[in-house]
Amino acid sequence: MKNEKDSVRQPKMNTADVLVQKLIDWEVRFIFGIIGDRINPIVESLRKRQKEIQFITVRHEESAAFMASGYAKYTGKLGVCLATSGPGAIHLMTGLYDAYKDHVPVLAITGAPVQDLAGTDYIQEIDVSSLMKEVTAYNQVITGPKQAESIVDLAIRAALNQSGVSHLNFAKDTQEIENKDDQPSKKGNEKLKGTQGFNPGIEVPADEVLEAAAELINSENKIGILAGCGALSAREEVRELAELLGAPVAKALLGKGVMPDDSPYCTGGIGHLGTIPSKDWMQECGVLLTLGSNMPYLEYYPKDAKAIQIDHNPKRIGLRYYIYN
Repeated sequence: MKNEKDSVRQPKMNTADVLVQKLIDWEVRFIFGIIGDRINPIVESLRKRQKEIQFITVRHEESAAFMASGYAKYTGKLGVCLATSGPGAIHLMTGLYDAYKDHVPVLAITGAPVQDLAGTDYIQEIDVSSLMKEVTAYNQVITGPKQAESIVDLAIRAALNQSGVSHLNFAKDTQEIENKDDQPSKKGNEKLKGTQGFNPGIEVPADEVLEAAAELINSENKIGILAGCGALSAREEVRELAELLGAPVAKALLGKGVMPDDSPYCTGGIGHLGTIPSKDWMQECGVLLTLGSNMPYLEYYPKDAKAIQIDHNPKRIGLRYYIYN
């Protein structure tokens, strides 16, 4: 975890300033979106800090969400997008579903009408939090700068930890509340400021599980590797494993970057956009070693092979292909 930075804010900072400062503290350097009335205070705060964080404007909010998702996919960092209320928030959804389905960290920030008009069927008023429920790992309405001090950190950590989407909604007047005017409740804690920093959890299988996997690999000659986006951070290990076993490597669509196509061990993609060599060896292998992949095309899996699967999400174990016990 990085050293915690001084999170003491100036009294004249408003909620929008706290949000932007938090993004800068988390080393966010780009935010994608469109200027809109309900997010003007956030845009103004971004203008004041433009040397530290760049607001990249687009012509449609869907593009902003796709750009945030694409940025997260190809940098491994948090992608951030910004939209106003109503149709602005709705237009984010296709791009946010892309991040949700492809398991990459994105923070979506949306605006809303002023708080005392909530629930009055005001112009372009929608229930953004309900809209975002399926797609988000964290979904929260911000009520003021003191709450934002901790909630922005929680939202970012949730997106990074779960490789998914977090959403924060700000009413326009909430964005303008200054620190000095935001009094904590009796149950609140004025010293609760949140922290920056994130270290992903690392889970290591039990020794007996690793030994059983090694024994299975050693007992077979025809071993194939299916690599997905979960193996992107282990490129060298995948190459060494393929070389040690003399195993072909097929890449799921999101795992194209795991191994270069000109590697002697790489047979290209697998699935509807895959190659014949990948399809052929997949049907012939005796052991299928799946590394960080949830490749959905069931007809391309072996008809009768033993399998070992490595994935950080237990619910995906055996989801596409049965696991040998």
